[in-house]
Amino acid sequence: MRLFAKISTYRDERSARMAGIGLMLLSIFLFSFGDALGKYMVMVYSVGQLLWLRAGAALIVLLPMMWRQRAEFSRLQRPWLQLLRIALSTLEVAAFFLATVYLPLADVITYYLACPIFVTALSAIVLGEQIGWRRWSAILIGFCGVLIALHPSSQTVSWPALIALGGSTSFAILMLITRTLCDTPDIVLASTQFVGTFLFGAAIAPIGWVTPGPGSLVLFAASGCISVSALLCVNRSLKLAPASVVVPYQYSMIVWAVMFGYAVFGDVPSIATIAGAAIIIGAGLYIFLRERDPGGTEPVASPPV
Repeated sequence: MRLFAKISTYRDERSARMAGIGLMLLSIFLFSFGDALGKYMVMVYSVGQLLWLRAGAALIVLLPMMWRQRAEFSRLQRPWLQLLRIALSTLEVAAFFLATVYLPLADVITYYLACPIFVTALSAIVLGEQIGWRRWSAILIGFCGVLIALHPSSQTVSWPALIALGGSTSFAILMLITRTLCDTPDIVLASTQFVGTFLFGAAIAPIGWVTPGPGSLVLFAASGCISVSALLCVNRSLKLAPASVVVPYQYSMIVWAVMFGYAVFGDVPSIATIAGAAIIIGAGLYIFLRERDPGGTEPVASPPV
């Protein structure tokens, strides 16, 4: 009987992991599609309009869940840290879409691929987590990948690239804060992020305002709905399977970024971007493999919402 119980438990765990992987892959596709749609919209409309209308649509979708769990909003743990998290979330998503105005989608995504590496490095510095020399080596190699993708020189370093890199760093800090707020319900974490983006977008939307037509309003609404769907998928994925199992599949984002960038915008990634992305992915995957060791930590990083 014990043998059958173990087999049943193994099958249940395997099914849960497979479902988690499937949901993670779906969420990455949705995030990538939403990012491409956002880049398409900011070719005509301001970043403030995108943030405001996109977040407004997302909040409408989330409203029923927010209402059901409304009591959770009145007992937030560490409110000042929650506010810092909202500010960082708003900053990084604004930086992401601002960078896409000037850079190919694949380039911006490459800088964001370094986020798990930043999280691991900052975990040692900020949270005091133990990281061995092998993971520190992977972190340094990953930073080299970022530098290759950035291909710094007096002629090539651009402020849009630095904005994208700054957004990635902000996102890494955001993930560390989220880790410390692990007792906060998912709906609270998600909805407060969108509230911050909505308020910031509303404040800057009048700058360069272009009145959207009905078709554009549909696209703004679709962007918000896609973002919520992707966020719910990634959260559910992380509940079904360990982060060290599903998070490496986030690197599939670069594939979608290249495909959408080429198909929609005609962007062809440079050799430096491809080489840098390959090094970053290799270093990141090594770090995730090391996380399987006993006593390791699992840096969970979700794509920008």
